[in-house]
Amino acid sequence: MIAKQILFNSFLKEDFSPQERSLQGWMAILSFVLLMVTCYFAGATAMLRLIYPVTALIVAVFLYLRHPILYIGFTWWIWFLTPLATRLVDYRVGWDPTRQMLIAPYLVVFVTMFSFLRNLPSGYRQGGLPFILAFLGVFYGFLVGLIYNAPVPVARGFLDWLSPIIFAFHLYMNWRDYPIYRQHIQRVFILCVLITGAYGIYQFVVAPEWDRYWLIESRMFTSSGSPEPFGMRVWSTLHSVGPFGSVMQAGLLLLLTSSGPLILPASVVGYLSFLLAQTRTNWGGWLLGVIIIMGSVKARIQMRLITIILVMVVCVVPLVAIKPISDVVTARLETFSNLQEDTSFKDRSGNYDKNFSIALSNVLGNGLGNIWKVNEKTGQIEVFVIDSGILDMFFTLGWFGAIFYLNGLILILISVCKYTEARFDSFVSAARAIGIGCCVQLINGSGMLGMPGMILWGFLAMTMAAHKYYHNLHIINNRRP
Repeated sequence: MIAKQILFNSFLKEDFSPQERSLQGWMAILSFVLLMVTCYFAGATAMLRLIYPVTALIVAVFLYLRHPILYIGFTWWIWFLTPLATRLVDYRVGWDPTRQMLIAPYLVVFVTMFSFLRNLPSGYRQGGLPFILAFLGVFYGFLVGLIYNAPVPVARGFLDWLSPIIFAFHLYMNWRDYPIYRQHIQRVFILCVLITGAYGIYQFVVAPEWDRYWLIESRMFTSSGSPEPFGMRVWSTLHSVGPFGSVMQAGLLLLLTSSGPLILPASVVGYLSFLLAQTRTNWGGWLLGVIIIMGSVKARIQMRLITIILVMVVCVVPLVAIKPISDVVTARLETFSNLQEDTSFKDRSGNYDKNFSIALSNVLGNGLGNIWKVNEKTGQIEVFVIDSGILDMFFTLGWFGAIFYLNGLILILISVCKYTEARFDSFVSAARAIGIGCCVQLINGSGMLGMPGMILWGFLAMTMAAHKYYHNLHIINNRRP
C-alpha cells in the first residue's frame, strides 16, 4: 500500500516542464485517434465498440491527472465527435441497438467525480452550494429509481442527469485558472463551430450513407427529416438535432466575443448549418443570448458586436437565398407567424395541458430511468420524450428532488445576474448569456440532460468561476502596499 502511494505521488509531482507535459498530453490524444483509425481500417471495427469507450476513459484519467487543461478540451471533443464515430462503426459492421459507444462521453466526464468528492467540504465554503443541491436532488431521484425502475434505465438516467453537474463543479473549483480555462474553451468552441458547421452543410447537401443508415435504423424521420440529400435536418457530428442546436447556439454566441482568423469562416458555416438544423428553440435562445450580451457590455463592445452581426448577415444571407436551402429555411421561419397551426407547438401545448397538474402532484417522483422503457417487441431501451425540462424534473425527481435541483439552478441564476464582470470580460457576458438562454429553453425540452446539460451547467459554472477569480484578484491587489 505504501509503495502504491509513493508511486501515485510521484506520478502527480511536477517532474516535467509545462511544455513537456503538454507534449505528453497531445501524444496521448493523438495516440488515441491513431488507435481508433487503425482499428477502423484494419478490420477490427466491431472491437471499437469496446475499445473506444475504454481507451477514452484511460486517456481522460491521464489528462485529468497530468494535464487538466487538455482534459477539458478532450472532454468536449469526445461529446462532439462520438456520435459520428458511432455511426461510422454501425455503418460498417451493422446496427447496434445498445448504442454501446455512446457511453464514452459519460465515462470521460465521470472522471470529475473525483473532484466532486475531494472538494465537497471546501466546495460548500467556496460557493459551490448550488452544485451540491443539484447533486442531492439527482441522487434522490437515483434512489427512487432503484425502487421503481429497472437498473439499466436508472443507470442511463443517472449518467444524463449527473454528468453536467459534476463537470460544472470541476470547472468552478478550478476558478484560480479561469483565464487559461477561458482561452481553451473559446478555442475548442471556435474549432467546433468550424468543423461541425462544415460537416453539417456537407450532411445536408450529400446525405452521407452512414448518416442515412443511422436515420433509417433509428426511425427518427419525424424529428430529423428524410434520408436523402436536401431532406435532412442537420445534426452534423452530434447525436440528433437538439444537441447540435445547443452546441451551435453556444458556439455562435462565443464567436461574437472572440477574435482571430477563424472567426469569419466559422461563423459562415456555423450560421448556415444552424439555420439548416431548423431548431426554432435554439434560434430563440441565440437571439435572447445576443440581447443579454448587448445589454451587459460597454458601448464600444456593443458597436463591435453590431458590426460583426452585420458582416455575418452580409455573408450568410446570399447563401441562404440559394435553393433548396432557401425553401427549407423560409418554410421553418414562416411557422413563427402561425404557431397555432404548427404541429410541434400543438404537441407541446397539449403536453403541458395534459401533464402539468399530474407532474406537480407527483410528490415522491418516479425516479431516474422513468422515461427509459424496454420495448417488449424489440427488446431495446427506448426513451419516451417529455418536451419540457420543468415537467421532466417533477416527474422524475418529484417535489423532494426537484426542490433541491431547482434551488441549485435558481441560486446560480440569481448570482450570475448580479455579476458586473461582463462589463470588461466579454467571455463572461457570453457565458452568462449561454447559460440563461439554455435555462429559458427548459420550457420546451429537457435541456439539463446530456450534451445540452453540459452546455447549460458548464457555462454557468464558468461565469461563477470568473466572478470568484476577479473578486479574489481585487482583494489581492488591494492588499499590496
